[in-house]
Amino acid sequence: MLKARVLTAIVLLAGLLSALLLLPAAGWLGLCALVCGGAAWEWGGLAGFGTRPRAILALSFGLICLSAGFWLGLAADRPLAASQLGGFYLVSAIFWIAVIPLWLTRKWKLASSLAAILIGAVVLLPPALALAHLRLIDPRVLLAAMAIVWVADIAAYFSGRAFGRHKLAPSISPGKTWEGAVGAAVGVLIFGFALSVSLNVPAPVGWGGFAFVLVGYTAVSIIGDLFESLLKRQAGLKDSGNLLPGHGGILDRIDSLTSTLPIAGLAALWWAR
Repeated sequence: MLKARVLTAIVLLAGLLSALLLLPAAGWLGLCALVCGGAAWEWGGLAGFGTRPRAILALSFGLICLSAGFWLGLAADRPLAASQLGGFYLVSAIFWIAVIPLWLTRKWKLASSLAAILIGAVVLLPPALALAHLRLIDPRVLLAAMAIVWVADIAAYFSGRAFGRHKLAPSISPGKTWEGAVGAAVGVLIFGFALSVSLNVPAPVGWGGFAFVLVGYTAVSIIGDLFESLLKRQAGLKDSGNLLPGHGGILDRIDSLTSTLPIAGLAALWWAR
C-alpha cells in the first residue's frame, strides 16, 4: 500500500508540474474543469446518487466550471482583473469558516438531492476556478498555496504518529489528533516563513499577522479534510473513489484544497487591490 501510495504521489506531482508549467491558460482551465467534473462524480457517490445522476452532475459541474472560467477571462494568457471572482470566494470562505464547523459539530447529512447539488457547487466550483485564477497570476503562487496544504498534511501525519494522544474528532476521523494538528501548524509556520524569507517576499500584514494567517489556513485545511471524512463515514465509504492507487479518489486528494484554495484566491484579490 505504501509503495503504491508513494508511486502514485510521484506520478501526480510530475503530471501537475508539467501541466502547470507547459499548458496554455485555456488548456489549464480545461484540466481544472476535468478535475471538477471528476470530483463531482465522486461527490454524487457520497450523496447516494445513482450512476446516471452522477454522470449528469459530473458533466454539468465540468461544463459550468469551463464556461465560468471563459466568462471570467481565466482562459486568456494575459494579466487578469477578475474581481468578479470575489463573490465566489467570499461565499466559499463563509461556508468553510462559519457553516462547516457547525456542520461537523452537529453531524448534519446531505438531506436531499437538491441540497447535495447546491452544497456540491459551493464545495467544488470555487476551488476549481481558484486553480485557474492563481495559476494565471503566477504558477508559483498556486504551487505555494497547494504546498502549504501538503506540508500541513505531512506534518500532521508524522507528528500524530509520534506524539498523538488526544483525539481531534474521534467520531469523524479517529486517526486525527490534536498533536497532529499542532504539528501541522508548526510545519506550516516553518515552511511559510522559510519561503517568504528565501523569496524575499515581505509579509503584507506583518510577521505576527502572517503567522496568524498561516495557522488559520492550516485550520481551514483540516476542516476541509474532516468534512469529507464525515461525508464518507455517513455514506459508508472508506474512500471517495478508486481512481488513484493508494490514495483513493480525487476528493480524497483535494479535500483540504477545496476549503483552502478559495481563501488563497480571496487573498490574491486583496493583495492586487
